[in-house]
Amino acid sequence: MKTYLTLTFSTEGEKPSEVSSRLQGIGFEPMTGNYDFVYVWRKKNVKPGEALALADLVQATLKGMKVLFKFETV
Repeated sequence: MKTYLTLTFSTEGEKPSEVSSRLQGIGFEPMTGNYDFVYVWRKKNVKPGEALALADLVQATLKGMKVLFKFETV
């Protein structure tokens, strides 16, 4: 399974390069196309609670950076 992340930056927020560095620090990989980042799960089936825990981690990682994110696990 994979979790895709789309970001919306603010001119009042942190630099995109710093946001990228933080997300890579928790296992996300930058990508191009419809999504900005992808997290590749190490197992085939991810439970909803596990996906929510990852979303919580993303929120904590981006806290104070004035970045909005959209989260999609498929």
